[in-house]
Order: sequence, then C-alpha cells, then structure tokens
Amino acid sequence: MRVATWNVNSVRTRVGRIVDWLVREDVDVLGMQEIKCKPEQFPVEAFEAAGYQVEAHGLNQWNGVAFASRLPMEDVTRDFPGQPGFLKGHEGPDLPVEARAMGVTVDGVRLWSLYVPNGRELGDPHYTYKLDWLAQLADRTTEWLEAEPDTPLALMGDWNVAPLDQDVWDVRVFEGATHVSEPERDAFREFEARGLQDVVRPLVPEGYTYWDYKSLRFPRNEGMRIDFVLGSQAFADVTVGATIHRDERKGDAPSDHVPVSVDLDLETSLDDDRPMIF
Repeated sequence: MRVATWNVNSVRTRVGRIVDWLVREDVDVLGMQEIKCKPEQFPVEAFEAAGYQVEAHGLNQWNGVAFASRLPMEDVTRDFPGQPGFLKGHEGPDLPVEARAMGVTVDGVRLWSLYVPNGRELGDPHYTYKLDWLAQLADRTTEWLEAEPDTPLALMGDWNVAPLDQDVWDVRVFEGATHVSEPERDAFREFEARGLQDVVRPLVPEGYTYWDYKSLRFPRNEGMRIDFVLGSQAFADVTVGATIHRDERKGDAPSDHVPVSVDLDLETSLDDDRPMIF
C-alpha cells in the first residue's frame, strides 16, 4: 500500500496536477490539506475518472482537508474530539472549529490528514491556538493508541513545525519566528513521547517539503521540512519506503508544498483483483 500526504494549496486550481501525480506514482491513498473549498465544490469527477473515491471536509475558501483513495474508506471522521476552535478577536469556549483534521480507515490502517494551524507570530492568539490544538491532538493520540495498540496509525499532513534546525535553510533567519520556537518543537516532540515516530526521516534524512513562492526560494533551495508522517509502532513496522517528491514543486502553477509518500508492506483488497504471474 502506498499512502501520501500533500498540502495542495487549492484542489480546484491544481486538480490536473494532483490526479496525474496519483496515477503516475501509483498512490493508493492521498491525504490532502488546504483544499480551500466546500465538499460540494470539490472536483470529485476528475478523481473518480482515475479510480479514486473522495471524502472531503471544508467549510469555506480557507483550510480544508480531504482523502482520495482507490480503496474503500471506513470510519470517516471529521475533526477530532476536543479539537479547539478559533475566531479572530474572540476568546473562550465554543469557538468555531476549522476544517483541519479528518480521519479514515483503509484496509485496517487508520490515517489522519492534518493541517496544523500556522501560528502566525509569537504572541499572536493564533500561536496559542496552535499549541492548544497540538496538545489536544496529542491527548487524543494517546487514547487512540491505548484503545487499538495493534492498529497501524499515522498522523500525516502539514504540521507547520520544523522540529530540527536542519529542517530550515538557515535557522538564523527564523529567530523570533514561529515554526521553530521551542514550545512548538516541544509540542511536536510530544507525539514521539506518546508513541509515534517520524517514519520518513530514517529513510529520507535530508530534504525540504515546502518553499515559499516569493524571493526565488525554490531555485535557491531555501525551503522548510514541515510535512510529516508520524506513525505508531504498528505503522512503522510495515513501512518499507518513503519519498519526498521534490519535482512536484517545479512546472506550471505548483503548490508551495510537495507530496510525501510512504510504502507499506501490506496486501490490500486491490491485490486480490490483480492477475497472478507464474
């Protein structure tokens, strides 16, 4: 099984690129972030024509997460229990929950597509929201692992955290900024303490997943590694390959992020339909 994550930065703008990549790279399941549309606006037909089902979670032209899978998706969950909300200029409980998290189960593998809040600036309410969001997700992760320790689980997506200095082109540029602050890095490391691990880095130790559009960041390779697949031990045990698809930042109208894929040593229901070769 090949699963992937990709912040597509508007699925309607890049539907052709996304579907072409899915087919070309033989991806079974893709978790998307920043789809920037409501489910009824999602270009489902193009995905279905390529053999993929779609589950989408979007509320407006911002945020939004989705899955495209050529395998059946079960236990579709929009938002995680206790997910904090946010509304600029407002504080307290009962704030609107943004479309930033979605879970599906595919052939016994539990996958979450996550778009972690950006944080904006240190001291901004959005930064506090980001830390609270990650803390609540960590608590849910503990509950999920305790309830089903043998189920392969992966939290994948745009984490908006660069956990190591090597994950940005020059850490000095980020002094006093979000994404590299110690509270954010501590929040990211907390998932490892709860039982998850980065399944890509051992196989792909170097490489960025995001380059800003401005200032020729991509040609200069001034990027960031902020897209991750964090897997449970059961997920890590079946992970046999990983790729950061850097070339998807090239060409016409690319997303500012590139896909990250992992290969799992698991037979799927699709394998039963493929001809046997002797």
